[in-house]
Amino acid sequence: MQKKLVYLSLIIIVILAACQQGKRSGKEGINRDTSHYTKQEYIAQALDSNFVGTFLDRNPQFAAYGEAIRDFYRKRGYHYAWINEEGITEQAGGFMNMMRQDEESGIKDSTLDKSRVMALYDSLALMGDSLNRTDSIVPITELTLTGQFFVYGNLVWGGITSDNAKNLEWFIPRKKIDISSLLDSVIANPKERISKEEPVNRQYKLLRDELQKLALIVSKHPAWDSLKLADKKKTFKLGDSSVLIPVIKQRLSLLGDLKEKDTSALFTQPLDSALKNYQERMGHKPDGIIKQQTLDALNRPLEHYMHQLMLNMERLRWVPVEVNTDYILVNIPEFKMHAYENGKLAWDCNVVVGTPGASTVIFSREMKFIVFSPYWNVPPGILSKEVLPGIKRSGNGYLNRLNMEIVGSSGKVLPLSSINVSKYSGSNFPYIVRQKPGGANSLGKVKFLFPNEYNIYLHDTPSKGLFNETKRSFSHGCIRVSEPKRLAQWLLRKDSSWTEAKIDAAMNAGKEKYVTLKEKVPVYIGYFTAWVNYKGQLNFRDDVYGHDAKLAKLLFGK
Repeated sequence: MQKKLVYLSLIIIVILAACQQGKRSGKEGINRDTSHYTKQEYIAQALDSNFVGTFLDRNPQFAAYGEAIRDFYRKRGYHYAWINEEGITEQAGGFMNMMRQDEESGIKDSTLDKSRVMALYDSLALMGDSLNRTDSIVPITELTLTGQFFVYGNLVWGGITSDNAKNLEWFIPRKKIDISSLLDSVIANPKERISKEEPVNRQYKLLRDELQKLALIVSKHPAWDSLKLADKKKTFKLGDSSVLIPVIKQRLSLLGDLKEKDTSALFTQPLDSALKNYQERMGHKPDGIIKQQTLDALNRPLEHYMHQLMLNMERLRWVPVEVNTDYILVNIPEFKMHAYENGKLAWDCNVVVGTPGASTVIFSREMKFIVFSPYWNVPPGILSKEVLPGIKRSGNGYLNRLNMEIVGSSGKVLPLSSINVSKYSGSNFPYIVRQKPGGANSLGKVKFLFPNEYNIYLHDTPSKGLFNETKRSFSHGCIRVSEPKRLAQWLLRKDSSWTEAKIDAAMNAGKEKYVTLKEKVPVYIGYFTAWVNYKGQLNFRDDVYGHDAKLAKLLFGK
């Protein structure tokens, strides 16, 4: 119980107080406009610029933001931001409430220690009208509040450092936020709320809301009993009865999947629908059958899912606040590709991603080319482990069976008899082995290129059956798309010369054809194990590559 209460103390989330004045710029953050400040907003005295420097020298926890803090006060004429003629301001109170209620949001960092700033604030607040503005506590509190705002904002809205993200194998460029502009907005508009203008992605806010919901359930139901299937009955389906079913109904009701109250032991039609909805949200096969996999998910403590939300909130601190263009998102743990038009989901489809031993990289680039009827150049790893050993065993028989050929540096096809294959391994083989276009080609009938150093791309495949699996990590790293023709049509939809018939012909031509897209399309290969879908449903997926475990160690120390 004590452990669960500790967990709860970490996830009480606030709807953050403050807001924005003026218009957004094209950059992340808010326009830096200090023209709205008037002398009436400042106390008569101003900070000594030398005192600001001395304070920063004596408080190394704010060193990373020293220049930004100096610039903030320089543009204010060194007048106070958090203290006015009446004492501590409403803005300061709002910021303190923000920190008190938004305890950590999954962040553990020594620089986020709030005890000193809270003690200073409380001391000034208690003084009230008797506050002596010549006392050194006044400028110290003022500067500590400002320094803490920079620390807090960068961690809560920006997340852990870029170096840590790279160590976690996340190579999507991080968003940039302007904490100075946000601070200007907070100071200028104490009665507004910053929730509309927080520099975070919409998914972050949705997950934060879901975190609050789970915290409320845990506060009322602090422990789950473990649900187990009797040995004699391994599954339950529609029409069955069991003493287990009322408990399952209760849990699905608490989680929002079962809408009606029912305590009977009968497996009813509403339970069937609720169970399928739950299974789909968890990435299971939505068959409406109570089996051990479903019970394992229902037995897992809600604190586990709350931590999973925190991990994904951290990742969402790194991504752009919003993308209003066309783009493609592949979510690796979901095994899905999503196509967006003007920032809105247009369609999605199943994909196959890399195995844990040959994982698909998390990065972003721009889609530039479509290649119809492509050759497949065998990559070095597959060449050394599979193809060269096959050639050494069976020679031309192996090449002919897989419709492959060997190409020299000039691009000319070489006869196998001219090459002493036995003396080469995959690493020193000086030629290209490629598979010719056709239906049996490993890339299928079309591939989609967003040039990158990882040699990862989207492509068709002749192995269609794998798209029916619920967990689809089978490739060598590239991403197989279940609807390649639809993707080609979508990418070429603004080019009237590319009709459906022309695309079909190019895919079946048996001759490679490169097409350069008139408009480049951003492609994001992401890794999110929790998200809210377009139906408003909270989804969870397994940590297929172990990235959650690495991030949890960094954030939670375990």
